[in-house]
Amino acid sequence: MSSSLFLHRLWLAVAGVSALLLSGCSQTTSEPGTGSAPEPTFSKVAPVTLYTTREPGLVQPLLDAFTKDTGIVVDTVFVRDGLPERLRAEGERSPADVLMAVDTGNLLDLVENGQTQAISSDVLNAAIPATLRDPGGHWYALSLRDRVLYVDKDLELDHFAYEDLAKPEWKGRVCIRSGQHPYNTSLFAAMIAHDGEAATEEWLRGLKANLARAAAGGDREVARDILGGICDIGIANAYYVGRMKNEPEGSEQRQWGDAIKVIRPVFANAPDGGTHVNISGAAIALHAKNRDGAVKLLEYLVGDEAQSLYAKANYEYPVKAGVELDPVVASFGELKIDAMPLTELIKYRKLASELVDRVGFDQ
Repeated sequence: MSSSLFLHRLWLAVAGVSALLLSGCSQTTSEPGTGSAPEPTFSKVAPVTLYTTREPGLVQPLLDAFTKDTGIVVDTVFVRDGLPERLRAEGERSPADVLMAVDTGNLLDLVENGQTQAISSDVLNAAIPATLRDPGGHWYALSLRDRVLYVDKDLELDHFAYEDLAKPEWKGRVCIRSGQHPYNTSLFAAMIAHDGEAATEEWLRGLKANLARAAAGGDREVARDILGGICDIGIANAYYVGRMKNEPEGSEQRQWGDAIKVIRPVFANAPDGGTHVNISGAAIALHAKNRDGAVKLLEYLVGDEAQSLYAKANYEYPVKAGVELDPVVASFGELKIDAMPLTELIKYRKLASELVDRVGFDQ
């Protein structure tokens, strides 16, 4: 082969390889929509770390929806007990961005321990009534738990005041869980705020005298014991009825739920006559590493979609007005909330606990 022919063939080979290389480059850099695969992206949104005292399963559907909508992953850490102690031990190293808890008092404890930070959010302030959030922006209610009256379904009773529980006509007919449970100390604190210490102590003595059994068990056991004929009425949270009445037909808890109806009591001395509520709520952790993402999560949780999920998955009452309710919860009628700010009620938590012991309520 002549040298000129060899060089010619070598040039053709190089030209062919170059064409292939150029063709490959044009495919990887083509514009979207031309049929070629777009270049991969490597951006990553920082996750939000949630510390929650609530069972993760109760809030996971909300967190999944948040991630789907925003691309922000939520790393959930379930802290059954001792949330303030854990945060104190972790200090500035804590990965917590959002702190979620049940009961206003538990949120206030975090604030008083200096473990939260204030935020300002027009979204949160517009969705949540002022009586259901911290004036300084340290905590916000996300859902409501109204403390209602469970009543034997065959008992004729339409209107009820919390104060009526101590009337002699109910002697031996009332069931309730421990007076020291946060659900009850919150209610008793509200009674102090409305009626004063002396009247609340007298009321607690009357309520104790009317108990059909010792103050013990849980809220669902109130319905169980009404079905069993032990008592006729009792105080408990409304959302448990949603759970019981949505259990399979014929199941034990469905029978408990079907044995009762719900009446929303009011405070006799309250001018607006509203029902006592406690909350599930959240705060931004003091050492939050992803503060912006944490605020976005709280704002999402008071949106229409998340509030509807709260209402239908947990049977809690939405904190935002106008959200569709679970049919069972809707059957209880409109919830008119006691107008007393939660920040005022929780001032009396300690005194309420002391009164429980003073009258021997749980003995």
